[in-house]
This record gives sequence, C-alpha cells and structure tokens, in this order.
Amino acid sequence: MASLIFLIGFNWELQEFLAIIQQEREWRIFMAQHEKFYLNGTWQLKKADETLLCPVEIPGSVLSGLTEHGLLEDPFYRMNEYPTRELLKNDFIFSREFELKKEEGRVYALCCDGIDTVADIFINGMLIKHVDNMHLRYRILCTNVLKNGTNNITVKIHSAIAYVNEHVPAAGKEIHYTACGAMEGNQYIRKAHSMFGWDWGPQLPDMGIWRDIFIDSYEKAELSDLHIRQEHIDGKVFLSAETKVMLPEKAQDGEIAEAEYLVLPQSAESNARILKESVGNNDSTLAENADNLEVKITLQTPDGKQISFSDGKCLVEDPKLWWPNGYGAQPLYTVRAELFLGGEFLDAKELRIGLRTLTVSQEKDAWGEEFAFCINGVKIFAKGADYIPEDCIYSKITPERIYELLDTAVACHFNCIRIWGGGYYPADVFYDYCDEHGLIVWQDFMYACNVYELTEKLRESIIEETKDNAGRLRHHASLGLWCGNNEMESAWDHWGGFNDHSDTLKQDYLTMFEKLIPEALKSEDDVTFYWPSSPSSGGNFKDPDSDDVGDRHYWDVWHGEKPFSDYENYYFRFCSEFGFQSFPCKKTIDTFTLPKDRNIFSEVMESHQKNGSANAKILHYIAENFLYPKDFESLIYISQVLQAIAIKSGVEHWRRNRGRCMGAIYWQLNDNWPVASWASIDYFGRWKALQYFSRHFYADVLGSLKVSADAVYTPYLQNETMQEVSSDVTVFVKNMRGEVLFETSQRTECAPLSVEAMEPVSLKEVIEGRESEVFVEAVFTHSDGTVSRQVEMPKPYKHMQIEKAEITFDAKREGNLLTLQLKSDVPAFFVSVESDVDLVWSDNFMHLTGKEPYEITAILPECVEGMPKIWVRSLCDSWVTDYSQA
Repeated sequence: MASLIFLIGFNWELQEFLAIIQQEREWRIFMAQHEKFYLNGTWQLKKADETLLCPVEIPGSVLSGLTEHGLLEDPFYRMNEYPTRELLKNDFIFSREFELKKEEGRVYALCCDGIDTVADIFINGMLIKHVDNMHLRYRILCTNVLKNGTNNITVKIHSAIAYVNEHVPAAGKEIHYTACGAMEGNQYIRKAHSMFGWDWGPQLPDMGIWRDIFIDSYEKAELSDLHIRQEHIDGKVFLSAETKVMLPEKAQDGEIAEAEYLVLPQSAESNARILKESVGNNDSTLAENADNLEVKITLQTPDGKQISFSDGKCLVEDPKLWWPNGYGAQPLYTVRAELFLGGEFLDAKELRIGLRTLTVSQEKDAWGEEFAFCINGVKIFAKGADYIPEDCIYSKITPERIYELLDTAVACHFNCIRIWGGGYYPADVFYDYCDEHGLIVWQDFMYACNVYELTEKLRESIIEETKDNAGRLRHHASLGLWCGNNEMESAWDHWGGFNDHSDTLKQDYLTMFEKLIPEALKSEDDVTFYWPSSPSSGGNFKDPDSDDVGDRHYWDVWHGEKPFSDYENYYFRFCSEFGFQSFPCKKTIDTFTLPKDRNIFSEVMESHQKNGSANAKILHYIAENFLYPKDFESLIYISQVLQAIAIKSGVEHWRRNRGRCMGAIYWQLNDNWPVASWASIDYFGRWKALQYFSRHFYADVLGSLKVSADAVYTPYLQNETMQEVSSDVTVFVKNMRGEVLFETSQRTECAPLSVEAMEPVSLKEVIEGRESEVFVEAVFTHSDGTVSRQVEMPKPYKHMQIEKAEITFDAKREGNLLTLQLKSDVPAFFVSVESDVDLVWSDNFMHLTGKEPYEITAILPECVEGMPKIWVRSLCDSWVTDYSQA
C-alpha cells in the first residue's frame, strides 16, 4: 500500500480526500486534486466606520452576532422589533484573517453560498465582487489576489432598508403597492421579502453571511455539474448522465482564469467520457491535456449493487420506485461521477436520486380541467401545508430544526409541502429529508405579492437565480413542481391597489413569469412541471381564480368572515392556500410578554399580531361559535380550537370530493417568530390544536360526516392508500351525560385512491326538540387498524347545554415513554393536555364521550427526570368558573 501524505493546513477539507481504486488486487491510494478551504467560523463584526463590535460565528448575521454577545436585547421580546429595525438602517462589516498555503498552478475561487444581500467583497484590500442577490450562489475567481500565508477577507454589507429607500424607479414604472405588513420597496432587492415584514412577521431585514463561504481550489480540473435524466419504459428505467468540468485557462492578460465545458460520451464501448464542447461564450483554447480527461459514472442501488454507465447511459432492469409518504417506500439510488486525467483521479461528485415519474395531470373532465400530482402514473390527493422560513435570523435555521419540523409533517400524514415564494430556497438538507420521507415539494420561486420593475439588472439576476437553484435542486426525487410566484397573477387581475399600476409593469410581469423564468428553468430542468403563479389557471391572466381549472387560494373563511360551512360551497381542483388564525401557546406568549401585557389588545400583543384586523376576526368567530372565554388563557385555547375546526371543515369537504378536488394545502405550517398567526406549529415548535387535528384529517384512511339540512348525516370513507379498505361505522346520538339515545351501524368497502358515500342517516326525529341537549358521534373502525371519530353538534357550541366535566387521568412512566389514561364523568369536548415540559402527545384536543379510558402517549426528553406536571382543560372550563351558578 502506498504511503499516505496528509496536507497540513487550517480548516482544509478535501471534497474527495482519497480515491481508492482496486487494481490487480492491490489497493492504490491517490490524493484528490480538488480541495475546499472553509472560511466558516469566527469572524469580526464591525460598524461601517471599522469600529469593532464583537466576534460573530459564520454562517451568521448582524442580529445573531449582537444578540449572542449581549449587545442587543432579544429582538422578539415585547416591542424590541422597532429599535432593532432602526439598527438595521446602518451598514456593517464582516472580516477575518486566514492562513493559506498557496500553490502555483492552482485555480482558487471564493464560493459564497449565501450573502445577505447587497455587499462588496474584498480580499487583501482588493474588491473582487459586488453582490446583490441572497438567493444566488457566487463563485468568484481570486487566484491572483490570494497570498501564500496570511490573507484577509472583508465583506461590507449595505443596509437593505437604505438600499430600497434609495431606489428611484424609471418614469412610468412607479410602484405604490406594498404587501400587508411589509416595508415599502422590498421588491427592489433580491432578498427574502418577508424579512421586510409580512402579515405574520416582523420588519427585521437582517444582513450577513448566512450560508457557507469557502475557497475552492483545483490544479488540473474539477467536476462542476452532474445532470441525471430518467426515462421509464415497460417497467424499466433508462438513465442518462451529463457532466460538466471546470478547467484552468490563461486569460488574454496572462492571469489565470477558468472555463466550464460540457463532457460528451466517447463511444458506446467505453465508460470514459471526453471533453468536447465549451459552455457559454468562451472562445479560449482548450486547456492542455483536455483530451485525456475521462469521467466514469456508476449507479449504486438501494441494496448496494453497482451498475456502470456506458456511453453516458445506464439501464435499471428491476427499478425500485420512489413514492410519496403513504403510497410506498422511498428507495434512493446514488449516482457517482469520477473525473480522471490520464488515469489519475481528480474529482468526484455524487447525487442521490429516486426513480419515479412525477408531473401534474391537467386532463379535461366533466368539471373543467383537473390539477393533480401524478406519481408513477398514479394521481394522488395532496395533503400538506405551506412552509415559511423558520426564523427571522436565517443562520438559526439549523438542520435539527428542519428535521424536527418535517418529522411533524410526516407524522401527520403530509405527502406534500409548499415552499412559499416570500421566503428563501431552503438548504440541501431540507430536500434530502423530503426525498427520504416522501414529501413532494411544491417549490415557489422567490417572488410574492409584489409589483416588479423589470430592469436589465433584475433581468440578469432572474436568469442567474433561476438557473442556479434549478441546477441545485433538479435531481431531488421530491421536487414536484416549480411555481413562478405567489398570488401575483391573481393580484394583477383584481386586487385593489395592485391592478392600477401601468400597463408597462403588467407586461413586465408576463415577461418575468411566462418568458424569462420558464426559459431559464428549461435550460437546467426541462422535466419538472412549471406553473406560472399560484393561484392560476395556466397564465396570461386567464381567470387565475377559476374554481374549475388550476389551483386556488380561498380566504372567504377568515378574511371574508364567512362561516366554516362556506367551504362546502366550493369544489376547487386544488386548494393550495386557505387558513385561519390563532394565538400561539401560552408558554410561547410568556417568552415575549410581561404579565401586564397579557391582553390581546395590549400594545405588546398587538405588535405580535401583524394582521391589523385579525384580533377582531378571532373575536367575531368566537361570538359565532362559543361562549366568551373567561380569561386570557381560555381565549388562547378557544382561538386554537376555532382554527382547528376551520381547517378540518375545509379538508374533509375536499377529501369527500376526491377526483374533483385533488389537493388541500393549508396556510401555514410554522412561524418565523413568536406571533399570532395562521401557523399550526408556533415559533418554538409547540403544536397548536390544528396540528393535532391534522393527524386525523390527513390520515390515509379518513371517515367523515357530511351534515345536510333536516338533520341528515352521511358518513363518507376516503381511502388514500394503494389497497382496498373496509370500515365499520356506528352513528350515535348521545345526551350530555353520555347516554346513548340512538345508534345505527353499517359497513362499506372502498377501493384504493377513492371515496365512498355511505347510507345517509336521518336523525331528525331523534334530535328534534332537544337540539341543545344532544350531540351526534360517528365512530369509524377501519380495516387497516385505524379509527376515525367525528362529533357534530346540532347547534353552535355556545348554545349547547354542555355539563361540567370532571376529568381524571392516570400517568405512568416507563423509561422515556409517558402514558396517560384519561376519563371523564360526562362528555368532555376538545380536551387539552398540557405539561410543564414541552411534549408532543399521540393525540390532543380530543373528545372524551364515553366512560372507557382514553389513552395517549408522549416521549419525554432525555433530560427530564421523574414525572412532569400535567394539567387538563376542556371546552366547558373556558367559559364557566362556578357551575353551581350556571
């Protein structure tokens, strides 16, 4: 075995440290030629005048550095948002020194995976790049400015607030519209729009180096791109691979430069691939020895089998197909490309792919035109929520937080997640998780609720951003759809204050989303479905809010203050956004308030409510459905119950109409700070009632009740699995003491991926005259072992004669498993179990309607000793203190 030579250096990481090749039964070990020198770690944060403020860990930002070193109070506490916003009107400097062993003949490039946002980058005092797009990765040649030994890098970041305030639009392109809660001018910068505020987020446009920053170095060549395409024919999958390489060249001034080339297959008999074509407008001569370059590509199957590519192609005879969550497994294949020069290993690149076909079906039907994800030829009902950035300080969005959030989605039977266009393109780990767990990604491009002035500079940035992100994400099995923007086509069509801008700006919209983006996208990803806007019927302002074509956003429940029953008036083809607000959990409110602030109309609470009329809307819906809550905690509880009922009403209706409607994606999954919002999980990851409800209404097999006039209750069985299921359902009428006054049972079978309406049950004679004293319960016992429970009241809850429930529980701990057995002496509704330890229960906000115990479980954190404190509330506890006076 050859000896190993280790490169000693500061923070060096080899992309491929060793290439191990077995040749004539002897292992030969080669040093890789491609190296990365990470500049992450401790930098210095300074004011614009070079005054040192504090160290800052990169990836990081102004806010992360100042808060971690105690120089800035928590921006989320009380009303600290506003002085923090003033601070962000200033420019800042990030700098550090690093040691580099520079070698002659090597190419060095500074790679910035995320600079936020408008910045000048200097190395050793020389400006090497001005950048202005946080959504774009930058590769900046720096060979000629680097020194052997000590080097300095400085990133001067300009205030985003000052930048947009200084922008002067061209004559005739003035813009006066601003999204709710956002700062004016946010569309003039390629920065996450919601960092300027939204109707759920603060105005804190942070700045910094929010993703990895490193120096990329190679001597002879490096692999710059690997693109895999797949074709499915007669149960087999044919893969084709395309690679690009980066080569060093000498520019006309003699300085070292580089150029990217496309590598084409040499012959059908050889796995080697040779350099053939230049990429882009490069007229320089091919680098020396270019003809001796080879790329060898192999496929590793999920069970470890190796298959070699020949002529850039590979046949998978018995493919293991990738499926979304709930429809099958998520096997992943690894494609590895290795670059050689005259037999010497230079570089390697790997991608994990899933073998599947995935598009959106738009077949015409009796109702118009369907809009359904079609995976491996199977049309599925999309179940999920809209995702926003998990924090205002982006460097705090760690892989651990991403995994925790997406674990919740999978546990609640999501098969889809929509990445909303006012945030950012998540890190690779987000999509890796979705690949591994079967979450189809609806990927918006980062444009939302804005009028854009299409300048030449923006045009170039749009094309670069589109290509960069499409090239990075196109291989993911989970990538299901690219969408041009959020709500802008609809806004141009009929939003007041939006559609009265100039025709030139309206034409700019069409150019951006129906020409520039789809054309740039096609050059990098010509397979994934593109949709110009959400909602849309296909573009060109052709009825973007149609109920019968494309996707739809529905807000008459909530913004329009329509009753929950209004959902049943609409049979959208795919509802990609609908929602209802609630307050965050009490423990979350405690983190940003003092006791005196805990009134929803206090200045602090209103500053953590960014939708101006929302508190009034919550009170309106409480008045329509419930008695007025007795105290602050009860108000929080009731708001969450309302939210859960609202979204449940919409989802179950659309699932009962599967085939006509093929998706229900609610707004929104998560928060980016502690706030009253539409989220089902608050900023600290605490589940609201809606998140618990989603575990039921997104279950693969769902039993629900359609309530019609004259007290007719129709059970429905919706089967979103690939197997036939059956269900036994019993419909009860019970009084408020839990006594059964009526019951009837029936059984039905349901084919895969379908819905069955069962025999309607008329309860008029049973209920009439005692509508305030009884309730209807349906229990579905499914053949897959799951159970659906539904409770319906003949009247609004506020008019029901609900009795005071005495709820008891028996808690046991075995290791970290906590088990609760709950019992109630009379029916108790929306029973909430809370603890002094943050826990996710197997069920919560449930109805206890019988005498038998109801068991729920939770996993305790490792650090918790003994038994946590637990308390329980139900609906009746929210409005009456002394039942003896009721």
